[in-house]
Amino acid sequence: MIDLAPDARQDTVTVVLVDDHAVVRQGLRVILERESDLRVVGEATTAEEALAVVRHTDPSVVVLDLKLSAQNDAEGLSVCAELTRAHPQLGVLVFSTFADDHLVLDAVRAGARGYVVKDVDTSALIHAIRDVHNGDSAFDSRSAAAMVRGLKTRDDPEDGHLTEREREVLSLLAHGNSNKDIGKQLFISEATAKFHVGNILRKLGVSRRAEAVYAASKLGVI
Repeated sequence: MIDLAPDARQDTVTVVLVDDHAVVRQGLRVILERESDLRVVGEATTAEEALAVVRHTDPSVVVLDLKLSAQNDAEGLSVCAELTRAHPQLGVLVFSTFADDHLVLDAVRAGARGYVVKDVDTSALIHAIRDVHNGDSAFDSRSAAAMVRGLKTRDDPEDGHLTEREREVLSLLAHGNSNKDIGKQLFISEATAKFHVGNILRKLGVSRRAEAVYAASKLGVI
């Protein structure tokens, strides 16, 4: 569903809500529109709708749940990255049930200006939206602590007891090889290569292949 509203007054903070739960969006709309300076100009339930509604309404802030349509958090992170890449002035505020250490850091790396969990006080959420609108960062205490822990982990990666085969896969991965290419070079199937890559990411505590390159350099694999 895409809900488009007419252009808002220039002095208002225009907001798009992206969440696959209708009751959450409806509740947020009621809460936010009680504030004289906040106006919800659109809603979206999926990644595709989010990109479309932002393109049509040009809001100043997107309140984004990372888990869309029962998919994993990677979809929301991808939406965040695409929105901030296509709309550099847009402020994305992640509004999530979870504040996992690496998830918060991934959201920031995807371009989010803020991250708050869904059990924050209404006043804290409103304050965060205004901060993001003004170009500032906005994190509740749980999210801020999670980001610090994530940074500490990633700045000092451990090999996570990688096997010799996994170190071979990591070396090839770090040099830009796809799962298919890794399989060919190591004489294993693409599915097996994918399995090894998944284990490597889990053991290194990262969620993206690009981050594994950084971890590999710290470990002396490349």
